[in-house]
Amino acid sequence: MTQKQTVVIIGGGPAGLTAAWELMKDGGADAYDVTVLEATREFGGISRTVKHNGNRMDIGGHRFFSKDDRIMQWWRDTLPLQGAPSYDDRKLGRHHDLEPGGPDPETCDEVMLKRHRVSRIYWNRHFFDYPISLSPNTLKAMGPKLTLEAGFSYLKSMVHKLPEDNLENFYINRFGRKLYSMFFEGYTEKLWGRHPSQISADWGAQRVKGLSITEVLKNAFLKLLPKKQDSSKVETSLIEEFWYPKYGPGQLWETVERNCEQAGVHVITDANVVQVRQGNGRIESVVYEDCEGNRTELKADQFISSMPVKDLVNALDAGSGAASVPADMSEIANGLPYRDFVTVGLLVKHLKLRNTTDIPTLGNPPIVPDCWIYVQDPGYKVGRLQIFNNWSPYLVKDVDDTVWIGLEYFCEEGDAFWSMSDEEARDFAIQELTRMRVINGPQDVIDSHRERVKKAYPAYFDTYSHMDELVEYLDSFGNLYCVGRNGQHRYNNMDHSMATAMEAVGNIKTGKTSKKNVWSVNTEQSYHESK
Repeated sequence: MTQKQTVVIIGGGPAGLTAAWELMKDGGADAYDVTVLEATREFGGISRTVKHNGNRMDIGGHRFFSKDDRIMQWWRDTLPLQGAPSYDDRKLGRHHDLEPGGPDPETCDEVMLKRHRVSRIYWNRHFFDYPISLSPNTLKAMGPKLTLEAGFSYLKSMVHKLPEDNLENFYINRFGRKLYSMFFEGYTEKLWGRHPSQISADWGAQRVKGLSITEVLKNAFLKLLPKKQDSSKVETSLIEEFWYPKYGPGQLWETVERNCEQAGVHVITDANVVQVRQGNGRIESVVYEDCEGNRTELKADQFISSMPVKDLVNALDAGSGAASVPADMSEIANGLPYRDFVTVGLLVKHLKLRNTTDIPTLGNPPIVPDCWIYVQDPGYKVGRLQIFNNWSPYLVKDVDDTVWIGLEYFCEEGDAFWSMSDEEARDFAIQELTRMRVINGPQDVIDSHRERVKKAYPAYFDTYSHMDELVEYLDSFGNLYCVGRNGQHRYNNMDHSMATAMEAVGNIKTGKTSKKNVWSVNTEQSYHESK
């Protein structure tokens, strides 16, 4: 009998758990001995679901949609698609194509729902389509003067292209200077704490991808045609239907973790990796610390890391007697910036906002149909609102008579907003929602919960421009694979994080030494624009 290969995976988020399952499925337990080290007691990273007094909160909002068929199949293998209408669709007579023989979400918990995506932009007390479009509603909200300005500004941007050496120019080239100044400039600065002119265009290339006014118009025209359009040809930001676990994204990752344990994976929680020991150009072991300060060393043949690059490099330097990290690599890693994140959940009796769309919704009066509302108005600190009732009716304990809202704030760990007490954060959020005319005031609020998330968004400035040098250094350790959003310091969606793990596991199984495929997920244009 051949000896098993030992693999240590750092992190129990989407990338780490995907790697564990990819190694163990289809009898992988005969070939691999896998250990997952998770620093907390929860699974899913920022794709976890927070439970509070019978209501559930999705950290950041996670649409289950991918242009990668492997990922879509992987999700439906984990949680099967619904075969009967969900509570709200049944009550409201809303239609989705149902899966023959699929579970009924009213009687079964392990089920993936199909959901309609509705997202809008809130600006100057008006709602605009998200992504921004030239619909009659947009033109009416902007008025004739602004519409003409935006139109001529866009035409100018088509003729006069700016060098795409920063995010500001990237946006102006696609939307024109007027729309950029209205909808992108202030919001981007709110999100990152930096002006777009200081941020690498890489971020836009990754998140906005092929989206532009031209794409928006093309998509609007396709909608008028009777032929059903192929979702692989539509930009991700324009996708109008997505899958969603009955109890939020954390449910999927808790299911994957359970499947991994049943397949033989050793999962250790409260395991904070503090040292990564190296020798002879390889990683030899990791040392983790539990919540009582006890340290344990784990040796392995292969290491997959989804911990933040900054922490990984510092852990490499923390080993006693080991070769130290070169000073320039340490400087790049410690200069990598992050944006942290606070969500304030408010449970309210009803919304002051009225549903003026033709989409039927629950509530009395019916609530607005949005999953997300992007607050691109610079007069507010909140960046985005989530209405959890619309993601899944099962996230809300009393979905007919209460509305569960998440207010997302971008900040720096330790700054004034991060350091607020729970009560101060709640009062601040209530004040903003009241000013926005979303609720009447504090009298509408029944309950609240504040959740802080460190290193939610890897940022594209400061030493990020030297990231390729750090990648080369980390790849020099033949048995180390960096995966996931923080593991690669890349603003990946969940499906991209999963794909990096799949590529890494593929390399381990085949003995492939180049890791270019692991790092090139979500960088190739072909990956974005077609399946």
